[in-house]
Amino acid sequence: MAEQQAGASLGVVIMTVSDTRTGDNDTSGDTLAERAEQAGHRLIERCIVPDDIYRIRAELSRWIADDRVEVVLTTGGTGLTGRDGTPEAITPLLDKMIDGFGEVFRAISFDEIGTSALQSRAIAGVANGTVVFCLPGSTGACRTGWDRLIREQLDIGNRPCNLAELMPRLRES
Repeated sequence: MAEQQAGASLGVVIMTVSDTRTGDNDTSGDTLAERAEQAGHRLIERCIVPDDIYRIRAELSRWIADDRVEVVLTTGGTGLTGRDGTPEAITPLLDKMIDGFGEVFRAISFDEIGTSALQSRAIAGVANGTVVFCLPGSTGACRTGWDRLIREQLDIGNRPCNLAELMPRLRES
């Protein structure tokens, strides 16, 4: 795993969207927290929110208004069931979509889980200068998302480019 350069530690928050997970069994949130901290980032906060679009939006709105928060990682609520509404909750708050994230995530997932990857509605975007990644709720999907996509994009040393180096410019108008 590449080491973060000095000054490249980012403020990260993690939201698990679930009606059933608790602090004792949130293995997906645990995976993201461990990986973010191992990469040298600062875990500012972590929470579990029910599958309710207004509660998801409220938490995300609070975080994107907080200058300490540079990255939001969500896990859960990206499937197709009636209660899965994370993309619907988050998309209206995004200033810009990072369309390639979902596309590449599903391509990578296809190699791991076959055609089941088409059920993923993983998304990413930028809201008030904060980068937001929405991953499926499975621990495997969180490992895949972090290890194969997010980690390198939050590493200021990743070349030819990365999201970490763009962060100072995300609020330009």
